[in-house]
Parts: sequence; structure tokens; C-alpha cells
Amino acid sequence: MQKILYVGMDVHQATIVIVVLNAEGKTISEAIIETKTETVRDFIRGLRGELHVTFEEGTQAAWLYDLLRPHVTQVLVCNPRHNKLLGAGNKSDRIDALKLAQLLRAGLLKPVYHGESGTRALKEMVRSYECLVSDTTRVMNRLKAIYRARGITCAGHDVYREDRRPEWLQKLTERGVRLRAEVLYRQLTALQELRAQAKRAMLAESGKHGAQKLLAGVPKLGAVRVAQVIASVDTPHRFRSKRQFWAYCGLAVVSKASAEYRVEDGRVKKAAKVAATRGLNGNYNHRLKSVFKSAAQSACASEPFKQQYDALLAKGINVALARLTVTRKLAAITLAVWKRGEAFDAERAVKRAA
Repeated sequence: MQKILYVGMDVHQATIVIVVLNAEGKTISEAIIETKTETVRDFIRGLRGELHVTFEEGTQAAWLYDLLRPHVTQVLVCNPRHNKLLGAGNKSDRIDALKLAQLLRAGLLKPVYHGESGTRALKEMVRSYECLVSDTTRVMNRLKAIYRARGITCAGHDVYREDRRPEWLQKLTERGVRLRAEVLYRQLTALQELRAQAKRAMLAESGKHGAQKLLAGVPKLGAVRVAQVIASVDTPHRFRSKRQFWAYCGLAVVSKASAEYRVEDGRVKKAAKVAATRGLNGNYNHRLKSVFKSAAQSACASEPFKQQYDALLAKGINVALARLTVTRKLAAITLAVWKRGEAFDAERAVKRAA
């Protein structure tokens, strides 16, 4: 029978601090190695037994996961937001690696999903497109800030139009400010061209996935949002139910209560009214939440969701909660269509996701 070993890794740019525990929780090995492919592989090959390895999600997580997976029994990339024990007491690289190994042995780590490499190219293209969108927005905001700081009204998109730029530059009388605006305009032109190229590449890569045609039929998702959903989810079978998917998208309602019980006549009874706070879960995929919230904002103004949205408002439900309901329904429909592998049917999908 093979011995079981629990390997905790504290990963950094230059080095990895490793602590190995046996099944009884005793430290049997400690090491500091370079963060290099051959060094990591050689160390793991030098261990004998059933290896369970863990390290925190970070910059090197995807590379290290792919490197270790063929050589060990289990690779668990853990969510650092849930590792509260790491912040208690003294802290060092060795202590962190030891605590990770202890938490892995106790089964107290929350894993971060690392799927197959089939969507790896699309993930990178989506990240590239989103970075260019963010950079473009930043430059546009800087341009408008220049005009607003000098009392020049610049609402709308006219200030960005290439054929109107000379006219807008004439409004800036200070030479230094005008030169700065010219540089920003050149930067904006370059970013817009790169953004268009990145978008075309992303959509072309998205079209290679079978889910693209299915999800394109879901109302208000659109080609860009579909690409973002595929890159983020990877496979719909990760989620057993729509409620798990809601939690991943930041759309799950969580409640926190205290002092739920009281004692009457020597017997414990649950209080009729419990002080509880409710809200959406705080640990989620930010891209997916943005995708479904923006899609739902448009969906609330058109069928098949407008009638349901209006009905919620007629019941006295406030706008934010009604829009959240549509957002959750849209996410549930997306998951259902993808799982079934069937084209979107408005009447059936809306009824089943309700």
C-alpha cells in the first residue's frame, strides 16, 4: 500500500517553498526550489507515494497545475480568500506552506476550478480584448478630463471622432495641454485599431466551440458576451444546478443570522423573528456577473423578459430586485441551453428557468 503524502507549496516568482506531510501530519520534508519547470518536476519525481499537492491561485497557478497534474494523484489549487488560517499567528513562506499542507490533509481547502486546455486560447483572447477595452476607456476618460478641467463641454462621443479632432484641439489654447491631447488622440487611434483586431480574433476563436451557436440564440447575450461566457465557464457540467451557477456569477442570495433560539419554560425554541441580513454572495466571477447584469438590463426592455419584468414591478417589487430576478433567470437559461445542447426556445426556456 502506497503511503499518502500531502505537499503544500508557497509559490513565488523566483522560488517555491515546499513542506511535505505524511498521513499522520508529521513533517517529513522541507525544501526551497527555483520556480522552474525542470526543478519542480525533479522534486515531485523524487517523492514516493500517493501525492496530494496544493498551492494558492495566482499568476503561476495555471502553469503549475498543468505541470504537476500528470505526476501526482491530486492537484488542488485553493482559493486564498478562504484560507483564514494563513493570516493567524506568525507568517513566513515556510509557515504558509506548512499550513497549506495541514489544511489539505484536513480537507478544509476550497478548490479553484482549472479545467481542460480546450478553451485556453479563447481565455487569452478574451483577456486581451478586455484589457484593450479598459485601456481605450481610460484614454477616452483622460481626454474628456482635459476639456472638462477647462470648462469646455464635451458630452457624447463627438470629442473622439477622428474627423472632428482638429476642431476640438483648437479649443485648447495652452500649447502644453494641446500637445498632451494630441498624444492621447494618437494613443486612442492605436488602441481602437488593436481593439478591433483583438475582437475579430476573439470571435473567430469563439466560433470554433460548439457552444457558440447554442448560446448565440439566448436573448441579449451577443457574440462578445458569448465568448466571455465560454471562456469563463469552460463546461456547464461543472455546475450541478442553476443555484451553483448563480453563486459562481455572484447572483446567489446569502443570509446571516444570529441569536436564532431562546429558552421558554426550560425548553429551547426558535425565535419568531430573527435579526438577519441578506445580500448577494461576495466571492464570484466578476466577468460573468458583468455579462449577465448588462445583458439583463437590455432584456428587461424586450420580450420574452419584458412582460415578466413588468409583472414584478406591478407586484410592488423594487427595480433592483426585479432586475436581479431577470438576471438570475437569464443565467439559468444560459446554463440549461448549454447543458441540454438544444437551441433556445423562448416559451420553454423561460418557463423551466422560472
